[in-house]
Amino acid sequence: MTSYSFKLPDIGEGIAAAEIVAWHVKVGDRVGEDQRLADMMTDKATVEIESPVAGVVKALAGEVGDMVPIGAVLVEFETEGVVPVETQAEPNPPSPLAEGPEVGSVAETVLPPDVPHPTPSPKGEAVAVQPPHRVLASPAVRARAKELGIDLAAVKSDGGHIRHSDLDAFLRYGSAQGYQAQTSHAWADQTVKVVGLRRRIAENMTAAKRHIPHFSYVEELDVTKLERLRADLNANRGDRPKLTVLPLLIVALCRVLPRFPMLNARFDDEAGVVTRFGRVHLGIATQTEAGLMVPVLRDAQDKNVWQLAAEIARLSEAARSGQAASSELSGSTLTLTSLGPLGGIATTPVINRPEVAIVGPNKIVERPVFAKDALGRDELRRAKLMNLSISCDHRVVDGWDAASFVQAVKGLVETPVLLFDS
Repeated sequence: MTSYSFKLPDIGEGIAAAEIVAWHVKVGDRVGEDQRLADMMTDKATVEIESPVAGVVKALAGEVGDMVPIGAVLVEFETEGVVPVETQAEPNPPSPLAEGPEVGSVAETVLPPDVPHPTPSPKGEAVAVQPPHRVLASPAVRARAKELGIDLAAVKSDGGHIRHSDLDAFLRYGSAQGYQAQTSHAWADQTVKVVGLRRRIAENMTAAKRHIPHFSYVEELDVTKLERLRADLNANRGDRPKLTVLPLLIVALCRVLPRFPMLNARFDDEAGVVTRFGRVHLGIATQTEAGLMVPVLRDAQDKNVWQLAAEIARLSEAARSGQAASSELSGSTLTLTSLGPLGGIATTPVINRPEVAIVGPNKIVERPVFAKDALGRDELRRAKLMNLSISCDHRVVDGWDAASFVQAVKGLVETPVLLFDS
């Protein structure tokens, strides 16, 4: 048998370390060549790591959530046959990896919270010190009492240690006195380790809020005509994808952005440089089971509403299924975030750093509004309204610019025929 140290290979240009997001083997498992060992996440993508040899797993390089440097030992194997010289390990080397406990090893004994801890007396003997006002009961009795809603301090017992028979006696006595057991609607506590994509999201959001002085602006848009136009387009779409409001809104954004180049930009605050882009690479914030991802719709300014709808659907599905390529998850110049029917009254979205703005449409509602008819007379009519939110980096975008941008978008949305004016 030969020891084989499998080192984490270079899994991406410029990557110094990767995070363990899942182990598919454990110590003692026998694995085959090319069998999946672990999933490792870099800043750009999750990579599946496969075994280069067949053998028995002797040690693993940490737990889920740990970072492993490129070139460090990931898995220690015991394998038969010849392995490449450059990866052979010394016979029975001391391993820095986490191994299982040895048979017969002595573990530290930890007393449960209900058992008094002995304290040395002045003469050296161990004397049990009872916590003041502590009700003595086994964990099983405590769990049963909690389920029944019984305060153990109210239960009498012989000898001071409450048992199940004491609970039974309390229930019999309580029933005669009109006592009714309480039903708890609580659910189990959970401890969830923040790893993988969830950790990346936490780090990115923290950095965005720490470095960027946000401000938000919200305006109400009358989308009655836009919704009527959308219904007409969908009724005559043929085999083209069904339109939501997003493709129409994206057309409006792309029409207006050339007049407000400071919003389609990225700010390198370390270099003190703002880059204003002549193309709209729109990030589409997408909720997945793993967390929020932002696939990028490239060159949105050159696509029509049908092409935009198809690309939104493709990117969203790729993100939710975990099939989005790393190139599709980077390089956005402006982000659009929508909660759809859950959109609420207004949002104050967090900027996707290093971008300088993020736009958030909210849900459409019907309300009565006062307006003027063609002759200038007052009228009360039913309207479909939607709030449009924008958050901006106040270091490079002024409030006047953000408000003017939203008002320009409002003008196009409320007169949607202009969206198709070439």
